[in-house]
Amino acid sequence: MLRARLRYSITSALTSSLLVFATPAVLAEAVSSKADATALLVADLAEDENVEDVEHSEPRRGSAQARAQAETTSEQSSPQESPVEAPEAASKPREIAPNIDLKEVAPLPEPEPEPEASDSGDSAAQPEPQAETQSGTADAVGSNTPASPDDVAEKEPEPAAPVPAESFTLLGKEILPGTATRLAWSPGIQIAGLSQITPVLVVNGVNQGPTLCLTGAVHGDELNGIEIVRRSMYDLNPEKLSGRVIGVPIVNLTGFQQGSRYLPDRRDLNRHFPGTPDGTLADRVAYSLFNNVIRHCDMLVDIHTGSLKRTNLPQLRADMNNPDVAEFTRGFDRMAVVHSSGSPGMLRTAATEAGIRTVTLEAGESLRIQEHQIEAGVNSLNSLMEKHGMISRMFVWGDPEPVYYDSTWIRAQHGGILFSEIKLGATVSEGEVLGYVADPITNEQHPIRASSDGRVIGMAVDQVVMAGFAAYHIGTEAQVPGE
Repeated sequence: MLRARLRYSITSALTSSLLVFATPAVLAEAVSSKADATALLVADLAEDENVEDVEHSEPRRGSAQARAQAETTSEQSSPQESPVEAPEAASKPREIAPNIDLKEVAPLPEPEPEPEASDSGDSAAQPEPQAETQSGTADAVGSNTPASPDDVAEKEPEPAAPVPAESFTLLGKEILPGTATRLAWSPGIQIAGLSQITPVLVVNGVNQGPTLCLTGAVHGDELNGIEIVRRSMYDLNPEKLSGRVIGVPIVNLTGFQQGSRYLPDRRDLNRHFPGTPDGTLADRVAYSLFNNVIRHCDMLVDIHTGSLKRTNLPQLRADMNNPDVAEFTRGFDRMAVVHSSGSPGMLRTAATEAGIRTVTLEAGESLRIQEHQIEAGVNSLNSLMEKHGMISRMFVWGDPEPVYYDSTWIRAQHGGILFSEIKLGATVSEGEVLGYVADPITNEQHPIRASSDGRVIGMAVDQVVMAGFAAYHIGTEAQVPGE
């Protein structure tokens, strides 16, 4: 008994001594852990970009002001630009991607090592647009004798003969012209042996043309975009395609498997582009995707749905202050456009800053497969490819949808259960009752009214809401000076 007590006393003394010496480090780690937990909680509870993106958007400028801003930005950025020397070609022969039918079931290939894919991808992606520009310039300067107005009026423009496409390298594989293939992308951040690879669908047409990229499920719980990318890609025939189409149906694979919007570290991937190679998990995933895939694009459509139990009318989110992006939106059939300058870290914002014409396509709500929303998305992508001469089909354009330069989220002023009186896409008048919030305890009902005339382009589904919850998104066709 005495021996046991003596052993306990010695052990307690040693433990107390160790705690005295270790207390500063332990306390620092505890404080750090608490701060991280608080940061994650704030990130989890932050307003989703469907609301935040619109409310923090830069106001729409007039045409003259937008052009002046674009010229100023171009002048400021041009002196800083320096020619990038392409790395020497690797002596290792490139592996040719197999030509497959994307509709057939086939095992996913193993991804190439990321550094090799990144280096070769960046070096292979840059020269091609320059070659097309140079050829176009050569055609324009081919004749030194100016044509007279009579000759120009009499001569009818002849359709240019299609130019045969060339092979290009993506993710360490060489894709030949007239090839449809399935590649694999992995950010390389998982534990060895448990790495998950994401399919990348590629169709390289027989003729030259622009490179269109499609991304879905950047948020893992947004399912409509996955099917929109799949149907659009599987319906392409490389023998009848001019240009290239690259599709990543499921960007956030781990979130998709868990039915979660976020990455495993509870961060929103669409707030970390273009990413960094040595940052957080989200930074590394964003950096890998952006440098290995996105930088190959001339045009990008990032497909999303509403979040936090909200649904969106099929629509484009685009920075209409950017003339190139504004012109890009004209290629989407039957698709409303909502002006939004974008938030820092969004894929759309990062790609636009990199010189890639980019829009966000919103369709429906999360965690659901909605056939009418998917059909609208596929139809708009087909019209986009048809407008840019990538495909040739008997396409009948519908009535043009409006551009909503102004839009407002109307918030609930009381907590309770939300019941909507209107449907998505409805036209409403100022003061009209959109729905009401009922208090289940007191039976009191609080109406929610439209703050202006417009159209319901987004709304929350019926649910329990708190005061301040963004319930209805009203788009207004505002008049823009100079247009």
